Amino acid sequence: SGTSMISLVRRPGDQIAEANRLLVKEYGTASNIKSHVNRLSVLSAITSAQQCLKNYSRTPKNGLVVFCGTMLTEEGREKKVSIHFEPFKPINTTLYMCDNKFHVDALQELLENDSSFGFIIIDGNGCLFGRVTGNTREIITQFTVDLPKKHGRGGQSAARFGRIRMEKRQHYVRKVTEQAVSSFISSSTNMVTETGIVVAGSAEFKHELQKSDLLDPRIRAKIIDTIDVSYGGVNGFDQAITLSQAALSNVKLVQESKLIGKFFDELALDTGKYAYGVQSTLKALDMRVIETLIVWENLDVNRVVLHRPDGTEVERFLTPAEEADRTNYLDSETGVELEFQERMPLLEWLAEVYKEKGAQLELVTDCSTLGSQFVKGFGGIGALLRYKMDMAQLDENEDNDMYYDLDEEVEEDNEDEDGYFF
Repeated sequence: SGTSMISLVRRPGDQIAEANRLLVKEYGTASNIKSHVNRLSVLSAITSAQQCLKNYSRTPKNGLVVFCGTMLTEEGREKKVSIHFEPFKPINTTLYMCDNKFHVDALQELLENDSSFGFIIIDGNGCLFGRVTGNTREIITQFTVDLPKKHGRGGQSAARFGRIRMEKRQHYVRKVTEQAVSSFISSSTNMVTETGIVVAGSAEFKHELQKSDLLDPRIRAKIIDTIDVSYGGVNGFDQAITLSQAALSNVKLVQESKLIGKFFDELALDTGKYAYGVQSTLKALDMRVIETLIVWENLDVNRVVLHRPDGTEVERFLTPAEEADRTNYLDSETGVELEFQERMPLLEWLAEVYKEKGAQLELVTDCSTLGSQFVKGFGGIGALLRYKMDMAQLDENEDNDMYYDLDEEVEEDNEDEDGYFF
């Protein structure tokens, strides 16, 4: 509907008043749009966004996302949309767009990567501890230090000054190792919270730290890269993030290969603790037996909800090619055409429901050899199960992978409550 769809994204710490001022300015600009219909649509969307902001006295800790405007439904009808929410983890983007679509790139980036990497930036002036998760950078803590410099004093004082200098350097390294434990090891699990740790600096301290017996072995085991940077503090942190991308990517691929390798091991040993394909995997998800749900990040399947004439709903999972086939919109028993209700990418739907189904969601790529095999051979969706299940049992009473009846879901939920599983 023209350019009447507003996307407003605020980072943690951004001021609500600043967002309001932006909308007031945009309202004034939109008042000059020549097209009467488009002008009214844009002004209405901006007003809706202003109303959404009234729900917040300050930006939530993870940021704020607002989508407002008029969109066209599948039937070609106009529908007003007004959505506002706090993302499930901190968002690192500030955005305002008035377009013919909602801009969700920042939200997709949040879904792409949950891996967290720790950074220690250390030099002779101080130390910074940071964390990078996806596209979000966080400074955990930082402190400065005043260390004595080398000098040319001779005589009896030389040894004393040298000893004092070494003691202060040792004390500094001790403080850094203690802070590393505080920053990167969970007090509840006593385990490192990061996928990997990068140590960076412009002097020899980064090497001294790793050689020191004071460094916790749990931290040492997680160090994946040591980087020379030109600066300390925040500038050094930013430079270290840029220079460590290759190392971080390698860690992600290794983790991905281990996960898919475990899936293939279960398959090869025929343990029954696996599922693959859309239909079997979603049946297992609904039965709450999935421990880890593995999905290709570019899975091109949509969840389509249809209505039977009696009002009951049918859920089908279709590829774009299958969506173009009108026979997939017919009732499999009566042949009656079903009424379209809604469509959503399957990956997006899984991101919404996996937690309530008791599963862990892992997105994988096809960049590794195992990842490519998983996508080509198993359709890019599968799962590791908590219990041994019969694949034939998961497919029982189903014609193919496309059909999935919502009524059956309700019945199975009731069976769960009655102790259907053990």
